[in-house]
Formats: sequence, structure tokens, C-alpha cells
Amino acid sequence: MRWSVVRCNNNNFIFCIGLLRPLISSKSRLTYPEIFRGFASSTSQRTSDQQAIKNDDKKELETNFGFKYVPESMKEKLVGQVFTNVASKYDVMNDAMSLGIHRLWKDHFIRTMAPGPGTKELTTKNDYIELMRSVGDIAMGFLNYCKEIHGDTRAQVTLLDINPKMLDVGRERFKKTPYNQTSQIQFEIGNAENLSAISSNSFDVYTIAFGIRNCTHIDRVLSEAYRVLRPGGRFMCLEFGKVQNSIVSSIYNLYSFQIIPVLGQVIAADRDSYQYLVESIQRFPSQDKFTEMIKDTGFTVIDKGWEDLTFGIAAIHSGFKL
Repeated sequence: MRWSVVRCNNNNFIFCIGLLRPLISSKSRLTYPEIFRGFASSTSQRTSDQQAIKNDDKKELETNFGFKYVPESMKEKLVGQVFTNVASKYDVMNDAMSLGIHRLWKDHFIRTMAPGPGTKELTTKNDYIELMRSVGDIAMGFLNYCKEIHGDTRAQVTLLDINPKMLDVGRERFKKTPYNQTSQIQFEIGNAENLSAISSNSFDVYTIAFGIRNCTHIDRVLSEAYRVLRPGGRFMCLEFGKVQNSIVSSIYNLYSFQIIPVLGQVIAADRDSYQYLVESIQRFPSQDKFTEMIKDTGFTVIDKGWEDLTFGIAAIHSGFKL
């Protein structure tokens, strides 16, 4: 039996000529070149498939923007545009949509935090619009609590936002307070997913209110929060949740999708931004799943790790860096 080595498209094939003879007998129309062309075609197709797989690997990952999926690199820009559009009507819309309930949630959030004298807080907003938060509410409530409860004027807050326009709104609000132009309040532009400008182990409390659901990589936000907190420091997040009562949930969803976008159009002349808002709430993980993410980062949670507010429409999440 005779063997032959044939090179085809940079691949070596070894054939037993004796086995090929039946295929190329006088009664067959196949010839050696035709057979080799078949092998070459198969090899070419395999190479093409491998290249297609490589191209798929190079495709950018997608993330949600409301109910839509967009490339990860686009989400930050899209959310930033939402905030730029609504900044001037931010407080008015929060009160209109929540009927003022957001203020009660934030007051309870501060009382739950119960900061001690000299506490240093990092409040991140990260350029994202929140249905029930006015710019700087948590930061101002924090400073007021320290002053009224402890007579403390040493507590410090760093208010961070990725959107300059939203940060400007916060500055305007603080101009009307005794904290204006004092060392107690600082404003910084930054991204909650990358706080490289902030030293590790430098804050006692990290808060983010109604903003983390809009971040592209929630896990990175949590990791950065853990890094910048001192040992014993506390992470606190006020965010929308999932309503478990079926009747309340139905009413809440009807209000969210049918009423809130209309209010956005009437008050802020921007229906789309508030449509995104309610969609982002729906896409955010449930309270128990978000708590698992917090624990996976390294935080220690007490009991179940969160407190539901108003049937679970919102929830306070808390974890300690121990």
C-alpha cells in the first residue's frame, strides 16, 4: 500500500493512495484534484469559522439602559445626557412624583445612619437621576444631624458627581446654608466606578442614594466603596426595591409607567428621561439579590441586610467593612 503526503492551504494531509483508488476508478468521475479541492474547501471553511469566533470575542459587551441594551461604553454618556436634560427641574419633579415621601425616606436614612461626632462621609451621586432625591439632600441631612444632635461642626462631607451640571445644582443649594465655603463640604467630579483620586481607608461612611442602579458596573461601585472606607466604616445605599404585595405592586407599576412619564413631559418637558427612570427601577435587582452583591464584595451585613420602606418601593441597604 502506498502513502502520499499532500500540502493544501498550509495543511499537510496524508492519504493512503490504495484507499483512494476506489474513489477514482475508471467508473468514477472524481479525480485526485477534485478530491483535494474538497479537502481544501473544508479547511478554508474551518478557518473562516474560527475567524468569525474571534470577531465575536472582540465585540463590545452590552448593558441595559432601561429596557434597551446598549454597548457598555455608551451607557455613561446616555445617562449623563438624561441628567443634563433634567437638572433644572430635578427637585420639583422629585416632589411631584413622590408627593414628598422621598423626604421622609431620606430623614429615616440619616437617622438610621446615626453618624457620630467628627464623622467623615463620602456621598456619591454619579451623575444619575433619581426619582426621589433632591441634589445634596443626604449630605445636608448628614451635616444637620451632626450639628443638631452632637453640636458637631467638624463632620465633613465630600459630595461627588460625574455630571458637572448636577454638581453645580448642589453647589447652588449649599450657598444658602451655613456650610457654604467651609471645610465641612467639598464638591468633586468623579465616577463612582473609579475613585482612584481618593485614598483607601479614608472615610467613615459611604452613601449613595437612588443612583447605583444607573451605574454600568455595580460590582465596581461596591468594590470602590469598600476600598475607600476605613475598617469599621459603613456602606449605606438608599435605592428602589421590589414590592412583594401583589395589589400594591400593580398600583405602583401602573403609576410608574402611565403617570410618571406624563409628569416628566408636563413639568420638565422630557418624557423620555422619566421613561428611562421607571425602566431602570424595574431592571434593578431585588433587595435580596442586591444584598448578596454587597456581601460578595466583602461587607458584613446585619440580619437580612436591608430595611423596606413603603411596602418595599424603596429600601435601605447597609454593610460594614470589618
